[in-house]
Amino acid sequence: MSDLSQQHTDSPSSEKDQTMEQQHNDKGENPSPEVAETAEGAEEPERSGGARDLDFILDIPLEISVELGRTRMLVNDLLQLGQGSVVELTRLSDEPMDIYVNGKLFARGEVVVLNKKFGVRLTDVVSPVERVKTLG
Repeated sequence: MSDLSQQHTDSPSSEKDQTMEQQHNDKGENPSPEVAETAEGAEEPERSGGARDLDFILDIPLEISVELGRTRMLVNDLLQLGQGSVVELTRLSDEPMDIYVNGKLFARGEVVVLNKKFGVRLTDVVSPVERVKTLG
């Protein structure tokens, strides 16, 4: 039987496979279809899985707030405030407003009015690197 198995490996189809492997090697391709399928199969779930992984976070609600300015005052001064009182803030009127997402600085912008409602036009978005630094 060992003679038969030896003859089988020397058959013309085996030589043809070896020739094809050599051609693929010359082209820099992978001659093994199993490895090629595995590599292709590994890429596909990563691409579609990556998109699916992000889908679940798209519906997470975020709190966005705009800060006009800040001030400090004594409790006594706070208790004296009433209707028509003016509280002076530390920020100048022409300075951009800070825009926070979930309490973290995200951008700066200027106040605009849209359909009788306030809005903010973003003038400077904090870089992703700086946003990550504020998380720690």
